[in-house]
Amino acid sequence: MHASQSESPETAPRRVNGKARGPESRLALVRRARRMNRRLAEAFPHVYCELDFTNPLELAVATILSAQCTDVRVNQVTPALFARYPDARAYAEADRAELEEYIRSTGFYRNKANSLIGLGQALLERHDGEVPARLKDLVALPGIGRKTANVILGNAFDVPGITVDTHFQRLVRRWEWTDETDPVKIEHAVGALIERKEWTLLSHRVIFHGRRVCHARKPACGVCVLAKDCPSYGTGPTDPQTAAALVKGPETEHLLELAGR
Repeated sequence: MHASQSESPETAPRRVNGKARGPESRLALVRRARRMNRRLAEAFPHVYCELDFTNPLELAVATILSAQCTDVRVNQVTPALFARYPDARAYAEADRAELEEYIRSTGFYRNKANSLIGLGQALLERHDGEVPARLKDLVALPGIGRKTANVILGNAFDVPGITVDTHFQRLVRRWEWTDETDPVKIEHAVGALIERKEWTLLSHRVIFHGRRVCHARKPACGVCVLAKDCPSYGTGPTDPQTAAALVKGPETEHLLELAGR
């Protein structure tokens, strides 16, 4: 159902789980968002960064390489890369052609090599070769934007951060947590709904759910644990058997069990 031109977002009819609902108050939205987060925690009790790393620098490098590339591919490349370039100085002094060969299969390897060399140089010049643990310092480094910075903060330093990748952006808009399209505005909007201590885990849960259940073109609505609270229920097949075939990943059996399959 689409709102008419005379309807504002506050007065437009809403639909949840295929049923008409009245306008949602701010308090109701907060409660719904936190309820969905708790349900996601049940669905994905063991979330984690799907990039392999052992220290902040490795995570920074892996995250830079993950742009326009799958985590699986990055994880295939990084063992040899990390062995060859163990610290910031190694990247700063890297032979460009050699570095490019190590990362070629991740795509856009020339730009990524520039970022990695620049990152190594900046870390030596400004931070004694160590990756900083503050957002404002991280986003000033070559190759590191706000999304990458939040990945590093949340997973290498245990500083709560919301990572707005394509999955996160698609899902929180699909759930009508926000209608913002700018990643920074989405980050702030969602951060105002969910307790700060939950931000990093929420990011993982949403990304896991986006990769495994709530697909861009054909979400598995019929077996989704969030169906009762989702205003976009019905975007994908609602028949449980059809939807079950769309679920991906190692948690499939657990997810179907939670959904009553």
